[in-house]
Amino acid sequence: MRKDKIEAFALRRQGKSYSEISRTLNVPKSTLADWFSRENWSKVIRDRLGALESLAFPQKLAAIQKANKERWGAKYEEYRAMAIREFASLKNDPLFLAGIMLYWGEGEKQPRSSVVRMRNSEPEMIRLFYLFLTKILGINASRISAWLLLYPDLIDPVQKNFWSKATGISLEQFKKSTYIKGGHPTKRLSYGVCTIVINSRALKERVLKWLELYQDFLRSHALKMTTE
Repeated sequence: MRKDKIEAFALRRQGKSYSEISRTLNVPKSTLADWFSRENWSKVIRDRLGALESLAFPQKLAAIQKANKERWGAKYEEYRAMAIREFASLKNDPLFLAGIMLYWGEGEKQPRSSVVRMRNSEPEMIRLFYLFLTKILGINASRISAWLLLYPDLIDPVQKNFWSKATGISLEQFKKSTYIKGGHPTKRLSYGVCTIVINSRALKERVLKWLELYQDFLRSHALKMTTE
């Protein structure tokens, strides 16, 4: 091992920052970052130094937080602008309409969340939403996961096989099922409830914008009908 690398590791273990080590050994920070990138103990030191710097320079921390907020705000606006451009060509597609309407009724619509999630007990509803994601939006199946909410007397592999065949979601995409604890009613859903999930801030912003645009479209259409 290079002598300066050995010295760099010794200084880092003493809690020195990249800047301090770079000045002492005349080694570029990029080289130090490469040397320490796979060292978990170095990451602990990095986090500790970052926390200390944040406490020592609260104005700097506030400036960083503001810059990050503005950067992400601009990114979210870019996603929404994309949704507006796409809406013109998608709004008359029946499968697009089905997906948006399903999400309007059953989807997770919290604006602060980056999760696109829809839950339903009807396999056909889940199948339609899955087709909306994969066929209309071109989402790769590997990015989509699902999980089941089951009653205590239901057998997990049996239910997963049923939902997989009914929806087109592969068994590999199903995560660990959750069982309802305690008793259950006699009149209930035979196959439990399926939740389909994608973690994507870009998709969440687009879906929420499409909901807004379609609601405006429907209001405009309804107003036109009342004035005719």
